[in-house]
Amino acid sequence: MKYTEVTFSIQPYSTDKSDILAAMAGEIGFESFTEMEDGLKAYIQDDLLDKEALEALTADFPFPNTRITFTLAPAAYQNWNEEWEQHGFQPIVIDNRCCVHSTTHQDIPQTAYDIVINPQMSFGSGYHETTQGMIREILDADLEGKTVLDMGCGTCILGILSAMRGASHVTAIDIDEWSVNNARQNVELNHLDNVDVEWGDAHLLVDRAPFDIILANINRNILLNDMPAYTSCMHKHSVILMSGFYQEDLPIIQKKAESLGLKYLSHKEYNNWVVVKFERTE
Repeated sequence: MKYTEVTFSIQPYSTDKSDILAAMAGEIGFESFTEMEDGLKAYIQDDLLDKEALEALTADFPFPNTRITFTLAPAAYQNWNEEWEQHGFQPIVIDNRCCVHSTTHQDIPQTAYDIVINPQMSFGSGYHETTQGMIREILDADLEGKTVLDMGCGTCILGILSAMRGASHVTAIDIDEWSVNNARQNVELNHLDNVDVEWGDAHLLVDRAPFDIILANINRNILLNDMPAYTSCMHKHSVILMSGFYQEDLPIIQKKAESLGLKYLSHKEYNNWVVVKFERTE
């Protein structure tokens, strides 16, 4: 699957404006974002790119006296592990309990869970607040003997950690073929034999046996659209953790979840990004 990279310039720039722009872009299908000094890089599947919606987004930007311009280019496939090294990225350590690093990193901090990935794609290196928030939830969850679904798995960090935490089996699904191939490589790097990675979307969940725990770190629109499919493969007391949206989007996520028989349990916020937990009660 091919992606388009959109480079936004924000004049004058501020982090608040960048966050709002990312939230607005997420509503029209953008999946991943990279901060720049004066703007934002955003990535969207080619077949979801709507140039009219993109132009309307920049024209209707809610900050006065702010000019948003953008350029489009194909997102190049490249070795993102090499990019990590060139740009000085360091291993990611979560609460001194989990470390995510590449095969080339040296002097790795010692933690209970050590995840090795080679991110041969632009998304899923573990730096984003949503990924780190989901990791914290997994670290605190009881996964022993549980079946886990990792939707929109990316590099499969969440699925890999779930297996390390004692899950009996993990099914990881992503719509991006790059992600699927990379996720499979990362599963092998971590010597796991109970993680299966599949290429597709929520249609793959039809007639599935229920999962004990579902992880869905995607974006607001996809979560709202696919939540019925997630609920269909949950049994009573199954838990779903969702992220990839902002605090202000939580009410609409919660309303949809509760309409499907899910009970709100808790949520946590990380720089305005939210991780929310629901349980199926029926």
